[in-house]
Amino acid sequence: MSGDLAGLWVYLATSPLASLTATLVAYQAASWLWARAGMTPLLNPVLLSVVMLVAFLTATGTDYRTYFAGAQFVHFLLGPAVVALAIPLYRQVQTLRQSAGAVVAALLAGSVTAALSALGIAWALGATRRTLLSLAPKSVTTPIAMGISEAIGGMPSLTAVLVILTGITGAVAGPWLLDRLRVKDPRAQGLALGVASHGIGTARALHLDEVAGAFAGLAMGLNGLATAVLVPLLVHWLLPG
Repeated sequence: MSGDLAGLWVYLATSPLASLTATLVAYQAASWLWARAGMTPLLNPVLLSVVMLVAFLTATGTDYRTYFAGAQFVHFLLGPAVVALAIPLYRQVQTLRQSAGAVVAALLAGSVTAALSALGIAWALGATRRTLLSLAPKSVTTPIAMGISEAIGGMPSLTAVLVILTGITGAVAGPWLLDRLRVKDPRAQGLALGVASHGIGTARALHLDEVAGAFAGLAMGLNGLATAVLVPLLVHWLLPG
């Protein structure tokens, strides 16, 4: 009987539906726990899902490539999800036009600060040059960050991990910090979360307020463009050779 069960598990583990099902179940369970706990940022659904999936893959001995082969449909849906952010943007287009100057100033300041602060802290802690290059674009969405990292000589795989950690940290701590700093304007909240923690922060901003979500979505997109231009220049200036 145990041999039959082992054979069944081997079959299920290599089936694309197993990884997809595990991903959906993990996120649904994490969302349920988050809602039951009063939507506390400490139980962010993305963070809980990652922990659950890591535990699942470790316990079953499933390597990441096998998992991703089945879960890549969820990865594909990231594209339509990002495009869907245009809906709150369209609803708040008049507010966005009125705040264009402030948005540009905040975007440039946030983009440069995100890169310089990461490089400065990592350099002070003794990080290698390649690690610094991998860390520089950590505040933009994963595909853009990995492309920038590869172009400037970093490690795209390390950059991907850093991007996810940045997004989760921003989504968990960002609203709390903004509240302590008495930043109440939803436009400023959205810009801060979108610039600092890309898609995960934008998802959190949408839970706070529709205006915050719209500005976060705009900030996430424009920060990707700004970072792609500014980070190579900063790296060339600060880390020559």
